[in-house]
Amino acid sequence: MKNSEDTMGENTLGQIRSFVIRTTRMSPAQKRGWERYGSRFIVPYRETPPVSPDELFPDRSSRPLVLDIGFGMGRELAELAERQGDRNFIGVEVHKPGIGRLLLDLGAGDIANVKIIPHDVVEVLRDMIPPGTLDGVHLFFPDPWPKARHHKRRLVRPGFPEMVAPVLKEGGYIYMVTDWEDYAYQMVEVMTSASRYFRNEYDHFAPPQQWRPQTAFERKGLSKGHRIYELLFRHFSHTGSS
Repeated sequence: MKNSEDTMGENTLGQIRSFVIRTTRMSPAQKRGWERYGSRFIVPYRETPPVSPDELFPDRSSRPLVLDIGFGMGRELAELAERQGDRNFIGVEVHKPGIGRLLLDLGAGDIANVKIIPHDVVEVLRDMIPPGTLDGVHLFFPDPWPKARHHKRRLVRPGFPEMVAPVLKEGGYIYMVTDWEDYAYQMVEVMTSASRYFRNEYDHFAPPQQWRPQTAFERKGLSKGHRIYELLFRHFSHTGSS
């Protein structure tokens, strides 16, 4: 999610986008990733119809499906997908160099359980993911927009839980990780306010989930002495318990 786009506009919820695409040149290797593997792993954004698991993973559509929001350079997503071959993953990212890097890793490792949608996740969730499709959503180290005047650009803000809840299965989860303390508490507040749809699996922050690969942003945060905050919320319909 970090350092992602070149223009800032309004998203479909009438809020300011949480990403900025910065003009970044792709390396020759990243370009090769697009050229060699783009047609195999990339699913272009479309408004209608939504994409079904059968379309994305025709030979393995019955397996759990997880959405990874803003995978950055993608190394951790490739590692996780290789470790968890019994799951399918959709990675959503707008940073072309990162997509190119992930394409190379997927192709070199012959990793068949990942698809990439290179588009704004708000519109992807709205238009491309059928209701009740996802078993999980990962949001690892999203752009913290640390300046107070930019907090309105953070992805996890009022309206975010209502955007995610419809596409999750009953009992599906959202797992969020950040090294920015005030953003972590904002995440808790936003998700707790949506108790009609989500319940915290822990009293407050979650213990480290051992299956999650350490990310480059995490290592950078730890080198600065930052604490890592993890949150795990479970989705229940409004007719269920809260």
